Amino acid sequence: MVEKYKFISNSLSMIANRLAQSITAFVLTAAIARNLGAEAIGQYLLAYTYYFIFVGIASQGLKILFTRELAREPQKTSIYLMSGTWLQLIFSLLTYGALVIVVFLLPYSSKTSTTCYIMGLTIIPFALSNVTEAIFQAKEKMHLIAIATVPVYVLRLIIMIWAMQLKYGIESLGAILFFSETLILIIEWILIAQFVKIEWQIDKHFIWTTIKSARTFFAIEAIAVVSSRIEILILSLLGNEFLVGLFGAIVQLLQPYLIIANSITVAMFPRLSKVIDQGREKQQKIAESFIEILLFMGLPLFLGLLFFGKDLLIFIYGSSFAQGSLALSISAISLIILPFTRTLCSLLVANHFEMVNLREVVITTTLGSLAGVVLVSRYQLVGAGIMALLMTTLAFSQYVYFTYTLLFPLKLWRVIRRPLIISTLMLIVFLILKKINLDFLFTLIIAIPFYILFIIFLSIHALGGINVVREKIVKIRMNF
Repeated sequence: MVEKYKFISNSLSMIANRLAQSITAFVLTAAIARNLGAEAIGQYLLAYTYYFIFVGIASQGLKILFTRELAREPQKTSIYLMSGTWLQLIFSLLTYGALVIVVFLLPYSSKTSTTCYIMGLTIIPFALSNVTEAIFQAKEKMHLIAIATVPVYVLRLIIMIWAMQLKYGIESLGAILFFSETLILIIEWILIAQFVKIEWQIDKHFIWTTIKSARTFFAIEAIAVVSSRIEILILSLLGNEFLVGLFGAIVQLLQPYLIIANSITVAMFPRLSKVIDQGREKQQKIAESFIEILLFMGLPLFLGLLFFGKDLLIFIYGSSFAQGSLALSISAISLIILPFTRTLCSLLVANHFEMVNLREVVITTTLGSLAGVVLVSRYQLVGAGIMALLMTTLAFSQYVYFTYTLLFPLKLWRVIRRPLIISTLMLIVFLILKKINLDFLFTLIIAIPFYILFIIFLSIHALGGINVVREKIVKIRMNF
């Protein structure tokens, strides 16, 4: 019971963190669109893309490795904190230098390049905070991540909007991002000092061993982050910054779901790592339950975007973004298969099959990029949407195949049965709302309560009925 409550607490903490990050990014994108236009969004998102790629290369591989190893050997926390931070600092400085060189060599405007240089500095504090967050995750104290980040995200958004009102440009927003991530790093060190003894010495043997152990993770994450942003990179080189802005707006609409999905899988990862020795059946049960949870959100969201995606783009960003509706509908199809890829990716890493993940990202990025050059050069924005769906499908097919061959077959009907029921009920609601043709805001206000109501009824039925639920609530109260 304690483990279940801890997992729920950690999941909610990660969701709160990621939702705050997503909502503030979403509001910021809309604010830039309405104040500065689509081209300015393109410049900001392009700079953020380079920052995201290089910070992922610098830090994500170590974060995954540290989380997995500390979940098994918590007594080494002090070594991981100090020596890991020193190692991460070296990688982040080298990576920032690489970012500057790459942006300098590419044919971007001076304003766009300057924004990339300024925002790229954020690599250093963000990468260093990944070490502290890996410790929080391994010790299942993920509420501390939310405490350190959520207030700063909100404050950052307020300052950025205020800066735009004062007529400051995109470069200033990059500087604000850097200082806010530095503040998060300071807060996390204050929090971690409360329960970890800080030993001010560097373990050289640990550093060399970590570099050797993390090589596969570095390769996986480096290719994965490039893969996740390859559409924007190709659009920036074969199209223009206006198209980058349109596609970035589409990505932002999908971001809340992606962040929730990532938060749930991050919270799941330590749990999967701990049950490796308890047999495949236990792992299968955990993996299938998480896929089902993500499908509960992904399938209805896909249907909603299919019916009202154009209205949502206009409502959030303005009428000039309506031309992105077809690309949004195509990209949204990936919501059907993302629950499988996110969950099975973590499952394979937990079982020490990192090479499978490396093989997947290499194949997906290579084939997707080659196809993307053709698709974007011919179909521009729609081509980028097709490319995104193609890459998600390639990843899905590989993860499912290797899960079946190396671990266990998924019981597919058990996974999709209840999400399909919810989606069918929501389809009826969407058809009625489309027929009535209400204002989009009223459509949203009506659809969300219906979705919540359907989820509640299905959950009660799955638990055995209202009487069983009432008895469980009474037992929980008695335990407290």
